[in-house]
Formats: sequence, C-alpha cells, structure tokens
Amino acid sequence: MAEKKKAAPKSTKAEKNVKIDPQANGSAQPGFAIEKLFLKDVSVEVPNSPEIFTQREAPQIAIELGNSGKPLADGYFEVALKITVTSKIADKTAFLIEVTQAGIFALRNIPEENLEMIIAITCPNILFPYAREAISDLVIKAGFAPVLLNPINFEMLYMQQKQQAAGNAVDTKN
Repeated sequence: MAEKKKAAPKSTKAEKNVKIDPQANGSAQPGFAIEKLFLKDVSVEVPNSPEIFTQREAPQIAIELGNSGKPLADGYFEVALKITVTSKIADKTAFLIEVTQAGIFALRNIPEENLEMIIAITCPNILFPYAREAISDLVIKAGFAPVLLNPINFEMLYMQQKQQAAGNAVDTKN
C-alpha cells in the first residue's frame, strides 16, 4: 500500500520576510559575548638558579589573586585576572611567576546592578583556565615540576569582598 504524504503547508512570501526586532517592544535582550582573550602580562623569575635546582625539599607555593574590570567602548569591558605564584624552598625563592590573563567582553543591556557581578564572577571564571594553563607551562619551562592550580570559587570571593566592604562601611559610620 502506498502511503499518502501530507504536503507541508506553504509559507507565504510575507511570512519569509518577517524580522523580529528585539527593541520593537521597548526592551532589548541582555547579551554577553567574549570578544578577545589574551595574555596581557607575563613574568618569570628564577632568582636563585642554578643552585635552587640542587635542593631536594618540596617547594612551598603561595598564590595571590587580583581582578579588575574597566569599561572600554560602549558595552565593552576589559577584565584582567592577575595571578602571582611564588614558590620557596626553605627560605629561598625557587620561582616567581606572574600572569595577567585578560579578555574583552561585550555586555549589552545588562542591568547596572548585575554588571559588577558579571565582571567579578563570570569573566574571571572564563579567564582562569587560560591563566592556569599559562602558569603550568611557564613553571615547566622554568625547569620545575608542573604546578596545577586548584579551581577558584569567584562567586565566594565576590561575596566575601561585599561582606568586608559592608563591614568596613559600618565601622566608618561608628
């Protein structure tokens, strides 16, 4: 038996030319896009070489973290994540590596109250894996065993900074 095929409804020419304008109803959709990711600054120091390579102790590693965001053109922001890794063996610095991983992000129609959170949480979450990889590669190229940084909870850091700022504001009022 032959099956009957149902013909798809034909669309009219007018339907094909319909364009949806998000600003037609007065409200534009929020948008977030990564425009560019790049290493803004890199520094590698091995101040006690070659003697440090004869040490048999495991290095102690300390990490410093900084985050900044600045507006560029309308709706574009540069966010930079600076990570400093310092390794010491006994009292001598084995290596010091600073990486500033940056990105340009397009943030369109984001409410002002959410902008700070996106710059402080979302953007660093995107940048961190790139900075982590750069640090690992630089440590190996400096002659040391690989260092793999643990993930960082940027949301928790942001909340802690907000609580500290609120606490400081209360202290200054008293």
